[in-house]
Amino acid sequence: MTSGETVQLKLNGQQQTWHGSPTKPLVDYIRKEAGLTGTKIGCKTGECGACTVLLDGKPVVSCILPTAAVQGAHVETIEGIKQHDIFQRLTDSMIVHGGVQCGFCTPGIMMTVTAYVNAPAPFNGNVAQALKNNLCRCTGYRGIIQAVEKIEKEESDREQHV
Repeated sequence: MTSGETVQLKLNGQQQTWHGSPTKPLVDYIRKEAGLTGTKIGCKTGECGACTVLLDGKPVVSCILPTAAVQGAHVETIEGIKQHDIFQRLTDSMIVHGGVQCGFCTPGIMMTVTAYVNAPAPFNGNVAQALKNNLCRCTGYRGIIQAVEKIEKEESDREQHV
């Protein structure tokens, strides 16, 4: 083991102990040490959102977040949210509405929209605002926004019938 800090975290529901440099970017821990390669590395500067994960339910870019900053937190990656009820519905909606093309940005976008849909009061129906930190060069966002709006409507309809 290398010298450094010990960090306790929950990764996709599993308790983890990591020992190493406190400044190591979380994305490097996720991909290289935890072996979860669904989280992508795009810019390494926090600008593109490809590395977005959920930190205690909120989307964060993991390429500039030091691993030490997640002490005691729950981190979810794209592999972890696949177990969520809404994941398959979001995936299907993204495909139907043309929200996926090359797919590189998709894991980060899926993390962001999962947090958005699960938020008690989403951005007042402003999906575009929620996606402001996720870059997509292929789709132009229209299909992504339509896909999320469809799920949002389904969730609203479901709540009204409960």
